[in-house]
Amino acid sequence: MQIALSNIELRPPQHGSSRRASAARRKFLRFFPGGFRDETYVDWERSYKWDTHQRWQEALGPEEFRRLLRAREFSEIAARAVRVEQRSRHSMIFSFEKMALRDAVKTAEGARAFADGLYEFLHGRGRIERRFERWVEAVAELPKRQARVLTWPLVTVFGFIAQPETHMFLKPTVTRAAAQAYGFDFRYRSRPNWETYASLLQFAATVRRDVRDLRPRDMVDLQSFIWVQGSDEYEE
Repeated sequence: MQIALSNIELRPPQHGSSRRASAARRKFLRFFPGGFRDETYVDWERSYKWDTHQRWQEALGPEEFRRLLRAREFSEIAARAVRVEQRSRHSMIFSFEKMALRDAVKTAEGARAFADGLYEFLHGRGRIERRFERWVEAVAELPKRQARVLTWPLVTVFGFIAQPETHMFLKPTVTRAAAQAYGFDFRYRSRPNWETYASLLQFAATVRRDVRDLRPRDMVDLQSFIWVQGSDEYEE
């Protein structure tokens, strides 16, 4: 069961947000004059994220994920998930997060908790709010060694890779800077929680509405637009 981005209820535009949204649009188009079909944009931002999604579909698409769960191949599921992210041309999570995740799923108990929790989040029944909350609980309970596992990038990266039509990726520093520049009231808390994730989806929906004439395809395009606004890679 999935939720369409178009079904997310938008709050009324905030004071000054239209002016800031126009400035954000101009910034994006200065770097990528062709918008979301610009060759440089596709090369720098979209292609590696979409390639990672396609590798996920090959490794852990819904039917294969279900087959592995039924076979109780929990360690294999965890290994494939970690491997798909690691093969991305540009890593989406920090090295300490990679190490923490690898350590967490080394045990049979950790691998099962990860596999069951991720499947329920991506393909389970019920409201997205409850599925997300259960996923956060599952990650919070994974075994820990030195680095913590419960971070926003780790909680959101697999949904984004697996279902970019639905789920968004959160890098806190960049996203908070982008929201401030955009004039969006991003309700951020450092510990992963539904209110912040819902606010992130709201931010993406607001951007999609504002740049609809540029025809963003999915969350990959929306996350990339937000990244351009907040990352020091795109300082002017």
